[in-house]
Amino acid sequence: MGANLQREIIADLGSFTHDPLGFVLWAYPWGVKGTPLENEDGPDTWQREQLAAIGDRLTADPFAHVFDLTASGHGIGKSAEVCWVNHWALMTHEDTRGVITANTETQLRTKTWAEMAKWHSLLNFELLRQLFILEGTSIHSSQPGHERTWRIDAIPWSERNPEAFAGLHNAGKRIILTFDEASAIADTIWEVAEGALTDADTEILWLGYGNPTRNTGRFKEGIAGRHRHRFTHRQIDSREVKRTNKTLLKSWIDTYGDDSDFVRVRVKGQFPRASSMQFIASDLAQQARTREVPSGLVTDPIIFGVDCARFGDDHSTLAIRKGRDGRSVPWKRWHKQDAMLLAGDIALEAERWKPDAIFVDAGNIGAAVVDRLRQLFSSGGGRPKFPVYEVWFGGAGREATWSADMRVKTMNKRSEMWTNMRAWLATGAIPDDDDIETDLTGVEYGYGPDQTSIQLEKKEHMKARGLASPDDADALACTFAEPVMPRVPKHRDPAAYIEGTNYDRFAELG
Repeated sequence: MGANLQREIIADLGSFTHDPLGFVLWAYPWGVKGTPLENEDGPDTWQREQLAAIGDRLTADPFAHVFDLTASGHGIGKSAEVCWVNHWALMTHEDTRGVITANTETQLRTKTWAEMAKWHSLLNFELLRQLFILEGTSIHSSQPGHERTWRIDAIPWSERNPEAFAGLHNAGKRIILTFDEASAIADTIWEVAEGALTDADTEILWLGYGNPTRNTGRFKEGIAGRHRHRFTHRQIDSREVKRTNKTLLKSWIDTYGDDSDFVRVRVKGQFPRASSMQFIASDLAQQARTREVPSGLVTDPIIFGVDCARFGDDHSTLAIRKGRDGRSVPWKRWHKQDAMLLAGDIALEAERWKPDAIFVDAGNIGAAVVDRLRQLFSSGGGRPKFPVYEVWFGGAGREATWSADMRVKTMNKRSEMWTNMRAWLATGAIPDDDDIETDLTGVEYGYGPDQTSIQLEKKEHMKARGLASPDDADALACTFAEPVMPRVPKHRDPAAYIEGTNYDRFAELG
């Protein structure tokens, strides 16, 4: 590259100091043949409007505090906007400092920062990639002596360690703080970050983007609550954005209903009506606990689901299900029981009820319980008396049944089992028990980095909200770990196979 061209590029960068829209139109190869953008004419309308508004604000007041939040449905280009505005902020003002964080470390690493790498590779000029070096968790100046003062870092947030957001000072220059999938970032981080953004005579940009998954918290308050006067904000319907998959959006509306919380959050960019993204609605659990035990088939397998806990406030639970009947056989709970005693008690229950499969949560003390049960049921190298399977909640998730005519992707095994359990509750029966209902209805959910796979919140996050670990619900969910073959009953009367007969499904087990 010639010296004259280099000087022109650097001069252009200076001209975009308060013009993020102009920078984005200049920095990437819109409409250039042979590039991924050859069929693109630039940012979408909402993106142009936000970029222009930021520029207008800074032009009017070079030391303005630009606090801006965007809630939206799925697929509108939030991640691209995050990359563009951070490229602009870094490259057009000397010694800019910034931090990007996201709802989870996985989202930050595999989605947000991966998108940053994509747009960095698309920059129009090799000189820009030489001047600003992208690494695994940072993008920084290559100018000697400025590597640490002219940079943006990708930092996962932690309520136990918020210091990274408390130290974001850069007096007299420019600061940019970006929250991706901001609805799920803890209020503590918002508060610590806000306290740090106090430098005088400094350009300060604080931008948040995300699906409005929670009806509480600072993201909601900044858009439609007590802090809304302090932020510029917008809510964007995915159907009004040109690059979204309109066929997929329509299928969601047809499946979940136009006024469902799923559509409000994922399509319309509106906050849910419920206090949270509650995975199992209260009325669904209440109907299952009061429903008359459904008639079933004698061939329905008997399945044990075991959630294991050793000490503390949590408890171990054995849930027993036969088809749609999760109530007739009493469940068992153990408090502060070690693995050997727990396995022995489960073995006694197995001798009584003759399960066709026993699924055990292998976390905590579960692996030891599995080993002991297999030892107890061993028949000297032959087929075990009762088959025992370990379940790893963090294992890969498969497609699961959301409703009668809808299947969804899931992020992990626990999310898969809970999704199948959720669909079963529409016709199944559970014990009439307050604790079980609380377990089922307390869990919130969101989506994985692909923005479509169901992902349940972690147990530690529930405890941080003051809820107990959902041990009873996890035990019932384990009965959906894998399909179980129908049993071959001793009773051969063909009438026994017909739903609605008075045949005693448990008589042969007495």
